[in-house]
Amino acid sequence: MLKKRVITTLWGVPLLVAAVWFDEPLPWLTIFVAILGSLAIFEFYRMVTSAQVSPLAYFGLIWTLLFIVSPHFDYAILIPLLFSSAVVLPLIWLILRRKKEGVFTSWAWTIAGILYVGWLLSYLVALRDLGTPAMPDAGKDWIFFALFTTFASDTSAFFTGKFLGRHKLAPRISPGKTWEGAIGGVTGAAIVSLLLVAILELPLSHGQAILLGLAVSILGQLGDLTESLLKRKMGVKDSGKILPGHGGVLDRIDSVVFTGILLYYYVVWVIM
Repeated sequence: MLKKRVITTLWGVPLLVAAVWFDEPLPWLTIFVAILGSLAIFEFYRMVTSAQVSPLAYFGLIWTLLFIVSPHFDYAILIPLLFSSAVVLPLIWLILRRKKEGVFTSWAWTIAGILYVGWLLSYLVALRDLGTPAMPDAGKDWIFFALFTTFASDTSAFFTGKFLGRHKLAPRISPGKTWEGAIGGVTGAAIVSLLLVAILELPLSHGQAILLGLAVSILGQLGDLTESLLKRKMGVKDSGKILPGHGGVLDRIDSVVFTGILLYYYVVWVIM
């Protein structure tokens, strides 16, 4: 299993780095995120279907993609329209169909998938597009910071928990996670955060870098627990099998979707 995880990482990470770095003339990061989002939303709805719920999967796919590309358009107009249509249109469709059993459950899970995958992933695209006249490529550096600090947290938590884990963190949600792993995750994230601030020359002090690394790790681990709770509720071990050693796409992005929000608002409210 560990060998498969390493092999998948060795080809997956360079693809992601290339998508972030070479984001012109085509928005490669948006395309990459859209592909991941498409796979993730189908994994989400497949898990929901296993619990005898019938979400509108293709509607969810279209609106997920619309949310992901929305940062490239006028937010003030498009976002309220997307939210409103995501709520209203599937409800109308479900009410009009002949089978009325489970209408509101299907409606709720359809919206949940759109927001969990599409809306949250859109923050990575929005973060990539952030920049200032003095630092037009600042968004690229912040994306690298978000991704690699999260990866450091996940990797540190995995290995620390594997070799030192003794005390269960949340046994009712994810029995394999330990407090030792969680501590290892925040430690690894803080160290890599300091290194990235120096390498990328981000406008953060050492103290800010450590605190932001801790916040990224904590929020990322909460995102991981959120998806673990979803899988437990649906009675599945992994969201999919497309990534050998890792499971599904949703299993890999569960941390990043939360940290992307944190970094986006940190940059907008504190840095810019």
